[in-house]
Order: sequence, then C-alpha cells, then structure tokens
Amino acid sequence: MDSSSTSDRVLVAGASGATGQELLSALRPTDLAVRATTQSYANVTPLERHGVDEVMVVDFFESADAVAAVEDCDIVCCALGTPPSWRHVTGGKLVDRTGVINLVTAAVSEGVSYFVHESAIGVGNSKSGMPLPARLLVRGSLAAKEDAEAALRRSGLNHTIVRPGKLTNDPPTGEVVVGEGGDSVSGSISRADVARVMAAAPFTPEAHDRTLEIVGRDGLSGRPTNLVDIDWATDQLVADRKHRRI
Repeated sequence: MDSSSTSDRVLVAGASGATGQELLSALRPTDLAVRATTQSYANVTPLERHGVDEVMVVDFFESADAVAAVEDCDIVCCALGTPPSWRHVTGGKLVDRTGVINLVTAAVSEGVSYFVHESAIGVGNSKSGMPLPARLLVRGSLAAKEDAEAALRRSGLNHTIVRPGKLTNDPPTGEVVVGEGGDSVSGSISRADVARVMAAAPFTPEAHDRTLEIVGRDGLSGRPTNLVDIDWATDQLVADRKHRRI
C-alpha cells in the first residue's frame, strides 16, 4: 500500500472489531494510507499483519485521543461499538455514543473531508426493521447510536450513515439491498459486504449525506419499501487510482 503524501489517509476507528477487520481487508488493495485504532496493545501486532500503515492505541472516551487519531486523515470510517455486555440493555457511558461523538468533534476540528459511520437497523426511525425482543435486549446501545447519528448530521461533515441489518460472518456477495427513510428493509448482511459499502461510500456521490439501511439480497426478510439504487464505487477499492476524488 502506497503511504506517500499524495495518497488520501483513512482512519479505521474500531479496527480490531469484526467489521473493522473487514474494512482493513477492503482497503488493503488500495493506495490509501490506512491508520487503524484499537483499545488494546494486544491487538497491535494482529492489526499490523493486515498491512496497515499505522496502528494507534486509542481511548475514544478521551477527547484528546480522538483528536490524535484523526490528525492528518482525509477520511474516517467509524466502526466503533460496545462488545456484548449488560450495557447494551442499560445504556450509560457507551463508546457508541460518547466515543463516536468525540470522534465526530475531532473530525470537525481537524478538517476531515468525509466521515462514514456504521450504525444499525433498529436505530431511530428504522426500529421496525429489528424485531421487538431484539430491540429490548439492545435498547441502551440503540439509543446511544441514535444520539451519535444525530451528532454527525449536525456536525456539517460530509458523511454517510450506514445502518446494516443483523451482521453475519458470511463471505461477501456484492448483492446489497439499500433502503432509505427508516421503514425500508430488514434482514441480515455479511460484515464483509458492510465493509465494502463503507469503504466505497466516500467515492460514491449518490451516498453522500444520506442515512441508508442495508441488508444482503440473500438475507432480506419481509417486503422491502423505499428502496434506492446506488452504484457503489467499489472500483475505487483498487490500487493506483491517481485521480481519486472525495
């Protein structure tokens, strides 16, 4: 991966998580310089094996850490999330809210060009896309993600908010069904497909400044509504794109 000064630099926040690692795989063939963040020093060597240019150990609950993470970055791909715990029910101080908002604030102050955020179907006006029992089990984190989405929309940053359905570890299919407006699609999608959508979003004009619900075509459940046709710029996820523009 070319990390020269002519390359855009992308921050993958939450790179040691499952979606974050898929993002690193999606970005690896490109000439983007990649900075990965993790909360634990134990994850540094595994992340370096993904071929990233830089790994930073960051606590996004700390505003100064968030600023350091986004310094000199053109693009932020945010895959921050709370590991399975009781806090998904009770809420409180969650990285899904506090950490993401700190990252958004830092991105504004550092002049980041584009911000891609992984949220979830079930957040805000998309609650009908997640069954009620599941919503009750993660109601704290859904509320946190809704606050984070609102902060990003208010920030003035160019952005895409991606709300995936239930995440799986299946291989990528490239067959993604996209809805908009909350009550649109439900079902499941592979993390690999989510990662490719997130990586392509900054280079896909149709996705700019939109909140989109996505599921895999094979994972679609129920009857979709409010579908949108987006030609994701996955051709940008290759090397030597000298005329890449955000």
